[in-house]
Amino acid sequence: MPQVLHGHRDRIRSVSFSPDGQTLASGSNDFSIRLWDAQNGWCLKVLQGNSCGIHSISFSPDGQTLVSGGEDTAIRLWDVHNGQCLNTLHGQTRWIYFVNFSPNGQFLVSGSTDQTVGLWNVQEGRCLRILHGHTGWVWSVSFNPNGQTFASGSQDTTVRLWNVQEGECLKVLHGHTGWVHSVSFSSNGQTLVSGSDDHTLRLWNVQSGQCFKVVHTSRGICSVRFSPDDQTLASGHFDATVQIWDIREGQCLKVLHGHTGCTWSVNFSPDGQTLASGSFDASIRLWKVQNGQCLRVLQGHTEAVFAISFSPDGQTLASGSHDETIKLWDVRTGECLKTLRSDRLYEGMNIRGAQGLTAAQQATLKALGAVETALRLALGVRHSRLSPHILRWPISGLS
Repeated sequence: MPQVLHGHRDRIRSVSFSPDGQTLASGSNDFSIRLWDAQNGWCLKVLQGNSCGIHSISFSPDGQTLVSGGEDTAIRLWDVHNGQCLNTLHGQTRWIYFVNFSPNGQFLVSGSTDQTVGLWNVQEGRCLRILHGHTGWVWSVSFNPNGQTFASGSQDTTVRLWNVQEGECLKVLHGHTGWVHSVSFSSNGQTLVSGSDDHTLRLWNVQSGQCFKVVHTSRGICSVRFSPDDQTLASGHFDATVQIWDIREGQCLKVLHGHTGCTWSVNFSPDGQTLASGSFDASIRLWKVQNGQCLRVLQGHTEAVFAISFSPDGQTLASGSHDETIKLWDVRTGECLKTLRSDRLYEGMNIRGAQGLTAAQQATLKALGAVETALRLALGVRHSRLSPHILRWPISGLS
């Protein structure tokens, strides 16, 4: 049986392995980020300081720093070794939906529902520019591997290419007629792919900004990902399919059936031989890229799978779900190695400054996982996401 460990108390939106594969980070709607030992599943640290749910996390290229963005409009930089918040960056005014380090780790970009893109200097901890131009939520941002440009995809149906040094919008890529949910660069940085609600994938020449291929699909696209060798492309769709494409010809090589819910995330293994897909049907599927065979169905989650990530060596897959758990899977056997979740009702809930609690009630809450740290959280008053926990066990019942 997989080991069950204390962890998150709400849906997991984002998971990420450190570059060396030793540490797994998870960001949740319970306001916390957790760092886990990827080998034994121990929770190494709980990073607290956010006042709302976490949407996106990412390790720096050297693995020393973690960045998080979420619903409290702040971007936070964390020291991976001691769990301390190094800096809190302000500049955007609504949810931070996506954060990403530059390849050299010197810069950050963030996409927000305030219709802007933030460009940040990591070392100095300051906002270089808030980039305006989009007229809808920014769903996705991605750095070019050359580190000189980055792309953003938006609800306004456009993709924008930006220069890092000046923050200049180099090109506005028009063509989509629906929301652009996902953008991704090829590993050589010469091609950008975008996936949209309009049922199309578009391949763009980064230098010219010209769309050189429009690929029509059966349904809207949730996620896109290049293979490591840039020869194929995977897309996850609202109709529950996964599709594999030949980039040069723009031909669909395989349509992979099996999921019964929206395929929210797709990811290639580091060697490009295996494709993983996570779905709203609560399952993960592993596919052989060469022939489209479903190698394994990873079952164990009880609600939608939002995030999947391969370890750098490709031997382990991490998945994060709406069911409040993270699972680590053996890619070769499909066995669930670890399930990271909380057994205690109030795990990680901050009760510092809460009014009207007796000493006995405080003791009971702490026994059920509550903590007292210097954060501005009050029970069921200011932050509505605490309310479901309170309603499941009224305070009057803790005496």
